[in-house]
Amino acid sequence: MNTLELLRDDFKLFLQAMWGQLDLPSPTRAQYAIADYLQNGPKRLQIQAFRGVGKSWITGAFVLWTLFKDSEKKIMIISASKERADNMSIFLQKLIIETPWLSHIKPKDDNARWSRISFDVNCSPHQAPSVKSVGITGQLTGSRADLMILDDIEVPGNSMTELMREKLLQLCTEAESILTPKEDSRILFLGTPQTVFTVYRKLAERNYKPFVWPARYPKKIENYEGLLAPQLVSDIDNGATEWTVTDPDRFDDDDLLDREAAMGRSNFMLQFMLDTSLSDAEKFPLKCADLVVTSVNPTSAPDAVVWCSDPTNIIKDLPTVGLPGDYFYSPMLLQGDWNPYTETICSIDPSGRGSDETAAAYLSQRNGFLYLHEMRAYKDGYSDKTLLDVLRGCKKFGVTKLLIETNFGDGMVGELFKKHLQQTKQLIDIEEVRANVRKEDRIIDSLEPVLNQHRLIIDRSVIEWDFKSNPDAAPEERLLYMLFYQMSRMCREKGAVKHDDRLDCLAQGVKYYTDAMSISAYETIKTQRMEDWNDMNEAFLDDPQQACNHMVFGFNLEQRKQARQLKGKSVAAQWI
Repeated sequence: MNTLELLRDDFKLFLQAMWGQLDLPSPTRAQYAIADYLQNGPKRLQIQAFRGVGKSWITGAFVLWTLFKDSEKKIMIISASKERADNMSIFLQKLIIETPWLSHIKPKDDNARWSRISFDVNCSPHQAPSVKSVGITGQLTGSRADLMILDDIEVPGNSMTELMREKLLQLCTEAESILTPKEDSRILFLGTPQTVFTVYRKLAERNYKPFVWPARYPKKIENYEGLLAPQLVSDIDNGATEWTVTDPDRFDDDDLLDREAAMGRSNFMLQFMLDTSLSDAEKFPLKCADLVVTSVNPTSAPDAVVWCSDPTNIIKDLPTVGLPGDYFYSPMLLQGDWNPYTETICSIDPSGRGSDETAAAYLSQRNGFLYLHEMRAYKDGYSDKTLLDVLRGCKKFGVTKLLIETNFGDGMVGELFKKHLQQTKQLIDIEEVRANVRKEDRIIDSLEPVLNQHRLIIDRSVIEWDFKSNPDAAPEERLLYMLFYQMSRMCREKGAVKHDDRLDCLAQGVKYYTDAMSISAYETIKTQRMEDWNDMNEAFLDDPQQACNHMVFGFNLEQRKQARQLKGKSVAAQWI
């Protein structure tokens, strides 16, 4: 049997040869497993694998292998957007031209179709092209195909709401009417779930059998309802350790930890673990236990705050309105020197008179840690009394910027604040922000990564005030307005909580500081200590005897620190 016959018989060999043609490393174990399922799987299937495994590239190679075996096949590639589908078509054309052992499928006729929308290979004349690319919302009817590939049809933009998901499912069912009635005709879905209500779950119920390959061995195999890749099931039966990496040649443990910290647990569970189960742990991602609760200084903060979930750190004298088993924790350690905050803002979520509240949160930032000093809430909309009280809080905490959501009132609240700022002679910038993402997703996406990294420090008084607020209302009504009740019950379902004003206000302020999250407190401490050491060496060179006396009795670096600040070389100045 010659080499070409071997390539025709085994897609895994074809994939390895194609990877060599592209100067890529040999396929990983996960990629070989996907290739095997594409070749030997059922007529209707799904492949769900973690983000970045190379599903689209492997499937592109599968298209070429299909044409390599039988150039008469008709293939349709469908993606969420027309641009993405066209990019796959261009990629395939380039490989056909540049790969020597695919020369026999190049079109021999100069009049053959050869565009990014559709192209022919060396085949008999036919109304349908050999390969056609189309977006999921494009013109599907009227086409025919022996192999249909629906690649990443679910994206955040078309699956945020139940109505969107129903429309997407309806479009998916059109694939059945396009498929030719041949014994070897197939429909292949490739994708990564975008929500816990993903359309891929519905497709599984409609006989599109999934092959699921997560980035780590799952802790709860039952969450996958028997759909986990057979290779991983065998590994688990043979003693594979929970939460270890399933394909270390693609992502190592440190890389996955970094991605989880940046994305948040719930997004990581969807896009890397492919776990769409609706347990409380994933459904409600914002937990009180991820906060750090202590007394927040109004003017300064330490270099770093260390969180620890040791039972001795549980704060037992504060009221907790979170889910069962969710507690507040005090910090294990306040590390380094205390210095002024880099910036302090007041985040405001205005509302009209009625059941909603106008909420204001006073937030400071230093070294990538955020500090919530105080939160205030008002039921009288944006009256003069409310606006003046907000500005009194600004003066108390040295606020330099007002962050105001403009969705309500279309900027009118900002103009009212400007009037009062002129009267009170306060120098505070006003920045207006407009929300264009669904509220539940916006809040979770802003808060979850920060909470997972334990970067949000809450003053104890905020929790006490929150629990005692609205004292005249009925207990069940009071709960709905509490910040930490809203936080612990927030999920990605529309209308997850009845009132979310306080939580939305906090999320808006945290979102403003997102760029500061990349600052490493420990690198800051290291840099400051190196600068202090350099200052001490310079002092020793200037006056060795005096420097030695300082080393014995205590070296004062304040003058040199001030000099650095005047020169613009201080670490803090680099972030302003």
